[in-house]
Amino acid sequence: MVDAVVFDLDGVIVDSEPVWEEVRRSYVATHGGTWQPDTQRRLMGMSTGEWAHYLSGELGVARTAEQVADEVVEEMTRRYREHVPLIDDADRVVRRLAARWPLGLASSSPTRLIAAALAATGLTDAFVTTLSTEETERGKPAPDVYLAVARHLGVDPARCVAVEDSSNGVRSAAAAGMRVVAVPHGAYPLDPDAAGLAVATVGAIGELTPELVDQLAG
Repeated sequence: MVDAVVFDLDGVIVDSEPVWEEVRRSYVATHGGTWQPDTQRRLMGMSTGEWAHYLSGELGVARTAEQVADEVVEEMTRRYREHVPLIDDADRVVRRLAARWPLGLASSSPTRLIAAALAATGLTDAFVTTLSTEETERGKPAPDVYLAVARHLGVDPARCVAVEDSSNGVRSAAAAGMRVVAVPHGAYPLDPDAAGLAVATVGAIGELTPELVDQLAG
């Protein structure tokens, strides 16, 4: 039996990973850092504090981690005010599942960006609880945010289905004991180990139906 469904935000509901990459690449270049070949893959799932320290430390950005976080998030907020890139059918899928199960949101985005994205897509009221990894000790791939969302929902993580697009996100939800539906982003394919952790993989969020969730109940 499935008691709740927990969504990731970036790459599942909004196609924001390319925006994050563009903003952070530009920021690193502007402030004297060096973007590495594996940087984007490593960043996906990190909490705000984690990626800010990574840019400031390992990539050599000449700003403190606190400045990095403030300035990058401010630019993302500005971009969201102009346009939130809702993934096709994501709002319809969320609404259909919300009619059947309580929904949670477990995101690596800062709290204010989660609020901005949900408000812009009209989905604020669809979620019983939303949580940013800003509010947990560790970001993804650690299970902290998924365990916390399950706790807020009052459900056993083992009776939750999680919807994720990134390797670190899949690892996080699986480590929490949830059954994971993977919706990989075309530009950021899953690592083989993460792909193996998903109980189902769909090509697009529109393929995530209540019937598929029901099939995962066993």
